Amino acid sequence: MLKNILFAILILLVALGLYVSAQPPEMLISRSLLIPVPASQVFAQVNDFKNWANWSPWTRLDPNQKIEFSGAANGEGAVMTWNGNKDVGQGRNAIVQSRAPEFIQTKLEFIKPFKSTSTAEFTFEEKGKETLVTWTMLAQKNFIMKTLHLVIDCDKMIGAQFEEGLSNLKNTVQ
Repeated sequence: MLKNILFAILILLVALGLYVSAQPPEMLISRSLLIPVPASQVFAQVNDFKNWANWSPWTRLDPNQKIEFSGAANGEGAVMTWNGNKDVGQGRNAIVQSRAPEFIQTKLEFIKPFKSTSTAEFTFEEKGKETLVTWTMLAQKNFIMKTLHLVIDCDKMIGAQFEEGLSNLKNTVQ
């Protein structure tokens, strides 16, 4: 009887492992918002990490987090590191591409609560007197991340934070 139970558990674990392995290797989260100002004005807010405290959804999660800036003052080479509570963790964000006023790409590295690296991109597309701002994050998922994504809807969770950040950005530049 015990042998049959252990065998059934083994079969379930193998099946779960195969199911997890078959999950997509990438996570893509993207949100957009139309902001009624020129692209150059919104671009300037995102291209300078010192401005992020004005609109980032994570600033409000830990207003006491320690933030440091290094590298370039803004644009390519600008770096921001942070160390905060359990809600924001610890990490580093660096602007790796900056093409005014249309595109910014950052390399986002989390140290805590778990190590991960992702790419974030902001695009700014002028539509008349407004700008369509799109915030996208792309990350590779290892086996552990694939397993977590079975029970955590990261698109919903992180997407909601992107929506809040874009709304804050809109309020900041108006």
